[in-house]
Amino acid sequence: MAAREAAFKLLRGLDTPAFFAEPEISFAPPGPGYHALVKHADILEASRNPEVFCSGDGGATNIVDMPADFVEYFGSMINMDDPRHARLRRIVSRAFTPKMIKQFEADVEVAAQSIVTDLLAKGSGCDFVTEVAARLPLKIICDMMGIPESDYHFVFERSNVILGASDPEYVADVEAVATAILTAGMELQELVQGLVAHRQEHPTNDLTSSLVNANLDGEHLTPQELGSFFILLVVAGNETTRNAISYGMRLLTLNPSQRELLAGDLDRHLPGAVEEIVRLAAPVNYMRRKATRDFEMNGNLYRKGEKVLLFYWSGNRDEAVFEDPLRFDITRDPNPHVGFGGPGPHFCLGAHLARREITVMFRELMRRVPRLEAGEPEVLLSSFINGTKHMPCTF
Repeated sequence: MAAREAAFKLLRGLDTPAFFAEPEISFAPPGPGYHALVKHADILEASRNPEVFCSGDGGATNIVDMPADFVEYFGSMINMDDPRHARLRRIVSRAFTPKMIKQFEADVEVAAQSIVTDLLAKGSGCDFVTEVAARLPLKIICDMMGIPESDYHFVFERSNVILGASDPEYVADVEAVATAILTAGMELQELVQGLVAHRQEHPTNDLTSSLVNANLDGEHLTPQELGSFFILLVVAGNETTRNAISYGMRLLTLNPSQRELLAGDLDRHLPGAVEEIVRLAAPVNYMRRKATRDFEMNGNLYRKGEKVLLFYWSGNRDEAVFEDPLRFDITRDPNPHVGFGGPGPHFCLGAHLARREITVMFRELMRRVPRLEAGEPEVLLSSFINGTKHMPCTF
């Protein structure tokens, strides 16, 4: 962690964004390289100009250009530009009605209470990631979609493969990464397609039923679009919140004065604690964009076809924006982090739900397990996700 922080600080100190060669992978052609946007101001400006810095040409979640069917299969809206992105997001957003969001929030409370009850029943300690942090977003996402509890572990394992394929714990054979990712995606597609077919005949009040029947001015999701959105939802909604909760628990353990401050007045300090956790956790390290035309931004020229990486993790530690940026400060105000992405059409659709899950989980933990301590985390081997695979805890 210290080495990463030092490296990004060095990059932020440069007058011009550094340019790097692309990684070599067996299942994609070599690319021309990319500019590393590590400053908060550059990330904001690129995000505000999606017509210049596009997401759909080769994908936003990979540095190398991926085949079109691959990026849409796994990225859904993340790897699209307007008007296709706007159409899909418009239809999906209609399914997130106030009534459904209220139901989600109530379910989060119940789920968090159950998870902490199970934790206390263990009596001493456990793997915080798998038995606490991962369980809440996994249950909420699956319940939202109407996926039965018997399939929770199936979804958990496949999402781990899709976002953690570079880690030997999830894919042991480096030559089989592409096959493993595609297989995991196909299996999740099959799961949701079976659910879709059932909901078409037997609709309920879950999100799948709403999406199957969503019709906006004659527009609706195709089976392929619904399947791709499901993969995005279970992978992004599960992994990112899990990692924020895990990272947050470690931060509170390493900063006892901040923990004491939070415990002293949860209602007052919890909102700020959640934002500070998301800032420092920055679960998604970067997103990629490609210039659609020559464009000058903050004094630097980007040529048509050039790639840029928006390093959110670095932007959230930019000394020009955050005073003493490595300090964990739950009273930090303002806190204009980009932990949910920059402003614009690709700002995280699930930010509200993620904030709610993190808030409720830490409220339960602080109230009922006030002496819980997080040990040394085992970090996911990934350049894209700032993930924690395992982390012992004691209480």
